[in-house]
Amino acid sequence: MKVGLLTREYPPDVYGGAGVHVDFLSRELRPLVDLAVHAWGADRISDLAPAQGHSPATATKDANPALATLSVDLSMAAAVADRELVHSHTWYANLAGHIAKLLYDIPHVVTTHSLEPLRPWKVEQLGGGYALSCWAEKTAIDNADAIIAVSHAMRSDIVRLYPEVNPDRVTVIPNGIDSDLYQPTDDRSAWAKHGLDPDRPTVLFVGRVTRQKGVQHLVRAAAGFRPEAQLVLCAGEPDTPELKAEFTSLVTELQANRDGVHWIPQMLPQQEVIQLLSGSTVFACPSVYEPQGIVNLEAMACETAVVASEVGGIPDVVINGSTGLLVPYNSNEPRVFEAGFTEEVNKLLDDPERAAGMGRAGRRRAIEEYGWDAIAARTVAIYERAGERR
Repeated sequence: MKVGLLTREYPPDVYGGAGVHVDFLSRELRPLVDLAVHAWGADRISDLAPAQGHSPATATKDANPALATLSVDLSMAAAVADRELVHSHTWYANLAGHIAKLLYDIPHVVTTHSLEPLRPWKVEQLGGGYALSCWAEKTAIDNADAIIAVSHAMRSDIVRLYPEVNPDRVTVIPNGIDSDLYQPTDDRSAWAKHGLDPDRPTVLFVGRVTRQKGVQHLVRAAAGFRPEAQLVLCAGEPDTPELKAEFTSLVTELQANRDGVHWIPQMLPQQEVIQLLSGSTVFACPSVYEPQGIVNLEAMACETAVVASEVGGIPDVVINGSTGLLVPYNSNEPRVFEAGFTEEVNKLLDDPERAAGMGRAGRRRAIEEYGWDAIAARTVAIYERAGERR
């Protein structure tokens, strides 16, 4: 089967969970199907991970970013005339898949890594373009031949938000983890490089500074963490200048009131992230919306206990009381959530043996339930069923 995989993110340009998913899924798909990857940016010239690159049209340079996305979608759709099926990831590529479906009369499979109606804060970035992103996603999902949800909560959201979708077309296939790559290491060179104390109890965050990831809640919660603990924020460039100013102010205030608060604003190499995960006492995931949360799998595979929000697909991955602790989230009571996060983190800081046991249980779960080879095989089965339905 000739498959066109359509994505915004692809190595080396990976900044979120969807990009990690596409990276590892494509590796496992190549032996199973005739795969052609189409991604934003330059062509990737590689025997192992080739991809055709697509860039926004010049005419959209100073326009709303959503228009640039649609121009990339047109370029992708034009490039997949030889494919027998297309598989799109995120709204950045969904419309390309839908257009290809119409143009070439081929099946379109959508993997939903998030849903635009559940991310209203994106209007801060896109303005009126947010209405376009919602339209593009809805059009693709409503008409897709098959839809893959990365968690059971995501499946429920799809059926609720898009009532025209036949629930029989929605299948749960989670994000996976390469447990050979993500595994505990005793190497602490990255800790020294970034001025961190590897012997100090550590709470680690890895993610973007965006409303979705809830890192502002974590910084407020950290004011109550045990004083002997350090907080490490591997938090990339904020979404907007306003959010950057807000987050900078929060971190600066926390640093003025306790020591051991470290903000690493650049994207770190994978091996450095693995070192930080391996040496931390607790991995913190304070997301207010999370379809699954692949970063929690990465932490678990590195034998690190997780404290996370009880939202979206996180409870599919983090088993409360076994591989970590979950904190209920209510958008109307942010201070209650922050106090709860403080309490759960402190429970593990006070009991490092319990935290270590959760870490070991987390790695076992990651290995047993989330291997990429099995996920790729299930994805190919979706391709075959989508073709049979037409």
